[in-house]
Amino acid sequence: MVRVETVLESWRTARQDTAQAVEDFPAGELDFRPTPDLMTFREIARHILESGHALAGLLLAGEENLARPDFREKLKTHMLQLPEPLEPAVLASALRQSVEKRTTELARQSPDFFAKVITRFDGQQVTRLEMLQFIKEHELTHRAQLFLYLRLKGIVPVTTRRRQARPAGR
Repeated sequence: MVRVETVLESWRTARQDTAQAVEDFPAGELDFRPTPDLMTFREIARHILESGHALAGLLLAGEENLARPDFREKLKTHMLQLPEPLEPAVLASALRQSVEKRTTELARQSPDFFAKVITRFDGQQVTRLEMLQFIKEHELTHRAQLFLYLRLKGIVPVTTRRRQARPAGR
């Protein structure tokens, strides 16, 4: 059985590492992309922020069918208003504040809220808890991209630094 508290806590942890990646990346190079057909580091980080915040917002608003033609319009109503250009300190702060806000709001929901079956944007039937897990997994996928960009710049991601800092045998 997957517990709501576990999903929320692991999302917070993943998001802290995402925000740290933004802070670790060279500030003047946020528009770096390894090849022209890929998103920039800044675009990926912003996508993580906006998609997580907006999708969680749809869940909290009680949306039950994300496969509707007006999905993108409904998603926009839950987007954050952010300055342009989005600077690293502002982006990292927004990443942290957003996950704290959404996980706090989600933690207040009843078990029935999370057990409710909804239609995901691809038509798949999932519980709200499964959708929340999807949101976190989506972030982890894109966080891996951020970590790769860090590596391409010669920067060791925070998760590896933590592992390396542990004493041997632990």
